[in-house]
Amino acid sequence: MLDKKTRESIIALVHQEVVPAIGCTEPMCVALCTARATEQLGMRPARITALLSANILKNAMGVGIPGTGMTGLPIAIALGALIGKSSYQLEVLKDLTPETLEEGKRFVAENRIDIQLKKGITEKLYVEIIAEGDGREPRKATAIISGSHTHFVDGTEKASSTDCSLQAEAAEPTLNLRLVYDFATTTPLEEICFIEETRAYNMTAAREALKGNYGHNLGKTIDRPLSKGIFGNSIFCHIIARTASACDARMGGAMIPVMSNSGSGNQGICATNPVCVYAKENENTEEELIRALMLSHLTAIYIKQSLGALSALCGCVVASIGSSVGITYLMGGDYSRICASVKNMVANLTGMICDGAKPSCSLKITSGVSTAVLSALLSMEGKCVGSSEGIVDDSVDKSIRNLTAIGANGMGPTDEMVLNIMTSKGC
Repeated sequence: MLDKKTRESIIALVHQEVVPAIGCTEPMCVALCTARATEQLGMRPARITALLSANILKNAMGVGIPGTGMTGLPIAIALGALIGKSSYQLEVLKDLTPETLEEGKRFVAENRIDIQLKKGITEKLYVEIIAEGDGREPRKATAIISGSHTHFVDGTEKASSTDCSLQAEAAEPTLNLRLVYDFATTTPLEEICFIEETRAYNMTAAREALKGNYGHNLGKTIDRPLSKGIFGNSIFCHIIARTASACDARMGGAMIPVMSNSGSGNQGICATNPVCVYAKENENTEEELIRALMLSHLTAIYIKQSLGALSALCGCVVASIGSSVGITYLMGGDYSRICASVKNMVANLTGMICDGAKPSCSLKITSGVSTAVLSALLSMEGKCVGSSEGIVDDSVDKSIRNLTAIGANGMGPTDEMVLNIMTSKGC
């Protein structure tokens, strides 16, 4: 068992990275920043200027905003100014009502919002909101989020006095897969049972999604008789359907909270639902489920440490590796089998691009989860992609770093091209 200080630092990291969110985290991050700027202004803004990094802009362009029936940043910014509370963090818009939605639509129609690309920054997660009063009250307030979705900074990039997460970030433990495995499998159960809350949030989101028609209805489609005739009524089919359903609802703008991972609700769903479905249908114990969930979520957090909050690499690659690790554990796999499942994942999904948050993210999540199950099965059969193949290394941690180096550094030009394509389309 790890020493108490190490366990406490990892637990603090998980609490920091696994948090509730309503809607896609990028527009919610912008709404949160708008809410803070409005609070600092002390009045309803007459004009709002949003200066955003390219990755924030890319991830917020085409996604549904919860409870609005609308997509994109303008309505998120308007509602952040009108009803947002920064104390709600990524649930900033949870006080939305039909009346305030109409008020937000009017705010957008009055052309009070100016959205621009922030020039001269290297940070991929950057939001700067400038809120201004009217002519009689020429006041101005600025709020900046940088580095992570709830991390407020001042204009000199130093942490503001109101940011309570900096101390936790400064003490963030450096992980490796062996440490992740040892923590998840040996820590006293009462210290990590909080991770089960991810099941309550994300499996509920999957069930709620079936009550409406969200996104591309991928989860519902997989559940229909025609699909069962193709996939069968199998654990595999159920894993894909429950994961896709939660993503359909979230990307389609349902007012359903999910538990996110490393700033992404889809990553939280992908790290949770496949593990929960497999554990239920395989009749694993409650303890095994809790440890598998911790293994899945902490693996995703570990990979994101070197990849960064936003990248050119689709987040489902990271979270699917986590779920593959969790499923391998539930299948009875030891550390060597888990290393094999990670290497199998790295050999398969590396290079999947992120082209923004949107309803079709459920398609990518389905690809990731399908690969997660396949990789786990291969590992349990003693099959592992070797170091003579592609970017896989003998060391599992080096294999992960190879993956993240491609996503964080090698795919930079791809990221720029994706954004150019997205912003030049007629739609």
